[in-house]
Amino acid sequence: YTTLFRSTGTWHVTHSTLPMWKKARNVAITYAPLSEDANPKLDDTVTYQGLTNPALKTVSGIDTPAGDGAWSWRGKGWLMIASSHWQFLGYGGGGEGGEEEGWAVTYFQKTLFTPAGIDIYSRRKEGLGAEVLEGITATLGENESEEIRELAKVLFEVKRD
Repeated sequence: YTTLFRSTGTWHVTHSTLPMWKKARNVAITYAPLSEDANPKLDDTVTYQGLTNPALKTVSGIDTPAGDGAWSWRGKGWLMIASSHWQFLGYGGGGEGGEEEGWAVTYFQKTLFTPAGIDIYSRRKEGLGAEVLEGITATLGENESEEIRELAKVLFEVKRD
């Protein structure tokens, strides 16, 4: 439940390896609890804009716990055919700056539509301080998983304005 509690609310994707985010800006993911039973589910809403188009695009799905801190995502509506498996690799913050200073790192497995990858989230749209970001990327670069270490090398900043 700690991960569930810490994950709810809106996160801004500041860095990613997902190619589609190179053509997007202001990517945000909002997690909201759908239930508080032994198998809690999350409503998962991604919003973003194209680099030059002001229209807000939305991708919605439901996250279901898959054990060991992992989640299974299933799209809503016409995206019901899409699914993915993801997990939090780490999270922190919430010190003196409160929850708005929070950060998280997620790993998502390859799907029919996307390669495996990493996202770095910030509670603040402005992103993370340089020191925090350097600490996260250094830790990813030392991960026991070769896949995570290789993905960390290709992280890019997602445009925010």
